[in-house]
Amino acid sequence: MKEMNTRNGFKAYEPGLVCRGKQYVEDTTFEENGTEICREGMMHYCTNPLDCLDYYPLVREDGQLSDFTAVTAEEEPITDDGKKWATRKLHVGFKLDLKGFIKAAFEFLWEQSEFESNIKSGSETCSNRRLAKLAASGYAAQLAASGYAAKLAASGDAAKLAASGDAAQLAASGYAAQLAASGDDSVVAGIGIDNVAKAALGCWIVLAEWTYSHEKGRYVPVNVKAAQVDGTTIKADTAYMLKDGQFVEIKEG
Repeated sequence: MKEMNTRNGFKAYEPGLVCRGKQYVEDTTFEENGTEICREGMMHYCTNPLDCLDYYPLVREDGQLSDFTAVTAEEEPITDDGKKWATRKLHVGFKLDLKGFIKAAFEFLWEQSEFESNIKSGSETCSNRRLAKLAASGYAAQLAASGYAAKLAASGDAAKLAASGDAAQLAASGYAAQLAASGDDSVVAGIGIDNVAKAALGCWIVLAEWTYSHEKGRYVPVNVKAAQVDGTTIKADTAYMLKDGQFVEIKEG
């Protein structure tokens, strides 16, 4: 396995780049004076982008996405679990959109080679591990996980993501992605063009609506909406797409 550069990583925030009450700013270096991890005076980050979701959800209860940036520790960091790192001097990079976050997750997993044998462009990937973390960037990727707290991300077109365990987090930014979660307390976010999402009762779905701008010569987002699957307004295990700012039921197949 390739040796990890633990000074480079990713940090999650509340919307507005706020973490535990501290206001951060893009492309800026911050300094503190602490000495212990998980104590005042230290700033924290993860080397694996998907590990950030252990501390900040992909989608908050108010429907907003958490913020993410790349970061660099400007002194040797410390850790107590090899996943969460702490430093007194941290450079915060520019904010990542969801597509950038997914791309960073895929590149990290690929480079670390833990899943190199079964995560490929256009591949079919399945995992029943607890806390499975899977990412794909190629066309028509198919990812599935059955373990608790799975995290699946895809940035390529026509991706299909499915999770059956509780507390799963699924995200896709490519065209015509299909996302489904059957476990409790899961979040499904499809923010690409013509994305379709469905989830179990009590879970959350987030979808985006796009339209073509002749002025800009490309598609632009016009609506992003989140809703909880309540069994009435949004039915359980039913596929939805966002059209004219409303969740519209879609016939599958």
